[in-house]
Amino acid sequence: MRQIKILWADDEIELLKPHIMFLEAKGYEVFPVNNGNDAISEVANQKFDIVFLDEQMPGLSGIEVLDAIKSKQPELPVIMITKSEEENIMDKAIGAQINDYLIKPINPNQIILALKKNLNKNDLLTQNTTMKYQRDFSQLGMEIANANSYEDWKEVYRHLVYWEMQLVQSKDHSMNELLLMQKNDANVNFAKFIKKNYINWFQPNCTEKPLLSPNIIKEKVFQKIQENSQTLLLVIDNLRYDHWMALRPLLSEYFTVEEDSLYYSILPTTTQYARNALFSGFMPADLEKMYPDLWVDDEDDEMKNLHEEEMLISQLKRLGYNEKIYFDKVTSINTGKKITDRLYKISQHKFSVLVHNFIDILSHARTEMNMIKELANDESAYRSLTVSWFSHSPLFELLQELSKKKINVLITTDHGSVNIQNPIKVLGDKNVTTNLRYKQGKALQYNPKEVFEITKPIEARLPKCHLSSTYIFATNQDFFAYPNNYNYYAKYYKDTFQHGGISLEEMIIPYISLKAI
Repeated sequence: MRQIKILWADDEIELLKPHIMFLEAKGYEVFPVNNGNDAISEVANQKFDIVFLDEQMPGLSGIEVLDAIKSKQPELPVIMITKSEEENIMDKAIGAQINDYLIKPINPNQIILALKKNLNKNDLLTQNTTMKYQRDFSQLGMEIANANSYEDWKEVYRHLVYWEMQLVQSKDHSMNELLLMQKNDANVNFAKFIKKNYINWFQPNCTEKPLLSPNIIKEKVFQKIQENSQTLLLVIDNLRYDHWMALRPLLSEYFTVEEDSLYYSILPTTTQYARNALFSGFMPADLEKMYPDLWVDDEDDEMKNLHEEEMLISQLKRLGYNEKIYFDKVTSINTGKKITDRLYKISQHKFSVLVHNFIDILSHARTEMNMIKELANDESAYRSLTVSWFSHSPLFELLQELSKKKINVLITTDHGSVNIQNPIKVLGDKNVTTNLRYKQGKALQYNPKEVFEITKPIEARLPKCHLSSTYIFATNQDFFAYPNNYNYYAKYYKDTFQHGGISLEEMIIPYISLKAI
């Protein structure tokens, strides 16, 4: 094992001899200097693993030395040693990027702990995370095997996302592979649960059913807009729960999370069905029947989400809310640049709605552009790219400004997406829907064992375009491909993020209530 090299700068270095001898006995190599100039010179001439730096030295102060060291080697960890805990001194040190600090008089245990914390942090984190996941592995497996209610599956999904977020920091990639196996197992069992229970949720006498897309405005959002505070509903297309958990730390400085809950997207998990159900408060079959002028069939080329504002206003009026709302949509990056210009309009309304499509745009770009596919080559990278976009986006700027104005924010989505891997064959005529995760049409040919089929659409409150219309849904990581040019399309779409079918990632989606700080 390579010997760790420590630079220790202190004008009373001779008094620290016992500490230096203690470290050398532990196998560390210590280079002592008694002034700031020598410390800067040593850093310029040789490579150190860490620096102990006295805050108060004659000549150059510790802060000045720190600035010089960080300008040469910004990645070099520096531990400030100080006699004072004065706030202004610590602010300067933290602002100059110290990694840690110790208060004199120091003892050997403090020194060793500081070294482990700053030099072995990643290894200790990996070791600790791996041990915890190994202990939790069996428990999570039992949760997956025993899940038999919609609440059980929400907790399973939370548990899986928790470990996804933890293991991404680990160097032990074998644990990631193990978690992926558990996630696949969970999705297989979740699909069985949906096949068994989904139709029952829409029967008149069903009392045990989850919160679904048509009820989110009535059951969650409406309660908030009845309060006196101004509120923005932010609907981020394709926002998965793990995306939210990755974005959460960025928003914690500006908002308090009042509620972090999950609900179920209806099938198909697409904008046409799930988002229209969210805004209208109706299942698709009911929406088509009651508002035929607002419904667009699968076979039509017309945009399928043109009437969201009309649907929402109609639903709010049924609930007794007649105040004017502000409704806006961001469907491209260029439109997103104008978001902050609309802050004034949002601030002039008690309730505003913003639909943002960037994550959906990213998902489609990843399918069509090799460069984006390389940047987001797995689940972790996909989340990372989402966070990178958000942290530099006009949307984040807008949310910060809303926090300053004490405007609360509700965040939700219409559906998530899943990484697809396994093509399965399906046949149909030219009018069959093109979505990779569900098909709707007549005379569909498929293996019933490979799909969730709904042969009587009305039972799932779905429109029936033809007398013989059938809906089929892909599960887990499957996707539909036609026999013609099968190998090309199977290869082209494999390992892309798609939605429309049945998976934890697509169906179990977040609802977040944020209170401005």
